Amino acid sequence: MARNKIQFQKGMSLVEFFQRYGQEEQCRDQFFKWRWPNGFECPLCCCREYCTLKTRELYQCNRCRHQTSLTSGTILEASKLPFTTWFLGMFLMTQTKNGISALELSRQLGVSYNAACRLKHKRMQVMKERDDSRPLQGYVQLDDAYWGVEKHGGKWGRGSANKHPFVAAVQTNEENFPLYMRFSMVTSFRKKELALWAKRHLGDHTCCVVSDGLGAFTGIVDAGHPHTAVVTGGGHESMANELFTWVNTMIGNVKNSLKGSYHNINPRHLPRYLAEYCYRFNRRFDLKAMVSRLGYMAARTCPMPARLLKLAEPQW
Repeated sequence: MARNKIQFQKGMSLVEFFQRYGQEEQCRDQFFKWRWPNGFECPLCCCREYCTLKTRELYQCNRCRHQTSLTSGTILEASKLPFTTWFLGMFLMTQTKNGISALELSRQLGVSYNAACRLKHKRMQVMKERDDSRPLQGYVQLDDAYWGVEKHGGKWGRGSANKHPFVAAVQTNEENFPLYMRFSMVTSFRKKELALWAKRHLGDHTCCVVSDGLGAFTGIVDAGHPHTAVVTGGGHESMANELFTWVNTMIGNVKNSLKGSYHNINPRHLPRYLAEYCYRFNRRFDLKAMVSRLGYMAARTCPMPARLLKLAEPQW
């Protein structure tokens, strides 16, 4: 039986990771290259001439005398964790098929649970911001999905207070092969809400969207995108419709992974957890490069203090 080349690719082994990023100096040098690929550049005057204050590990511009650290202005700003810990956390979050909980991350990294939780959420924020900047194109399968279960004695169905809605979208090519996916939490499935989602996450007007007959999906047309609604009915037969094969598969995979890795997800942070799975799936074609790609974007993502991490993540 032929093996799927994408699923059976080697990725980056622990041995290779420690050869590249096993020492603090190796990690610092690599992060410097990610942040300033063409050499140091002062964030104030853009001067490239600088000196290093070794006692405080600061870079000082020779023109304006502005001092900056390697992590200032990035998602790592104000972190007291060594670079080796950040890099190993990056490896564990990208090279595993399923997610890794903050508790397991704290054990693997040898840090406190709170420190591991901050590290994880900051990395997931990088993933979310990166994927949000790339709209879906071409053919898109769209479906409504929910995270959570009904409370005993409470309302059932879409109106349950314990079920949190999110939009599941999968971009496919002409051969109906999945390329990218975007799972975005929304406040509710209303026409206006879906129109706003489409304006942000769908590309130009050549993007062709197919969905089931849910009335809220007509908001896609209001956003200026071609939309085909297919009434699928309910039950198992509707799940077998080939038009929605991949979006249904991705919903099932993500839900199973979330339930297996995280026993209790705060709904206000659900967008980040969904983004983590989307980020890995969208870059699955080159598993080994995922560490460096995430590190490169971390050097370009704005700081997020702990007080902001605790706030509710903005919808979609």
